[in-house]
Amino acid sequence: MKNLILYLGFATILTHELDAMTQSEWRLLFLLRNLPEQTASVAFVVLHVPLIAALLWLTNNESEVIKNWSRIALSVFLIIHTVLHKLLENSPNYTFDSTLSLWLIYSAGLFGLIYLILVFMSGKSELS
Repeated sequence: MKNLILYLGFATILTHELDAMTQSEWRLLFLLRNLPEQTASVAFVVLHVPLIAALLWLTNNESEVIKNWSRIALSVFLIIHTVLHKLLENSPNYTFDSTLSLWLIYSAGLFGLIYLILVFMSGKSELS
């Protein structure tokens, strides 16, 4: 059950990134927002390749310690990401107001929270 929750969180954040392309999310990101539109959009897409590869490698690592802690880190990120979206919702460049966008953002955070609850309910032996 815990793995399914993690995978659903990962799937919703990845699907959110597809939606983020249609919303020009790079306009909200500190490092990309001042670049020319075409450069920023390409950089946004290209940077996701090593990021997703690293997340897949870490969250499925042969080392149980690396795997477990990276899954916790991913879950924490899902929650932080949701909070950041909430904080940015009044920005003039923020366009994530469709039902789909909001569902993806908030469900990713919820899956991250549920995963963390399940991890800590299962005991600390899993973390070392």
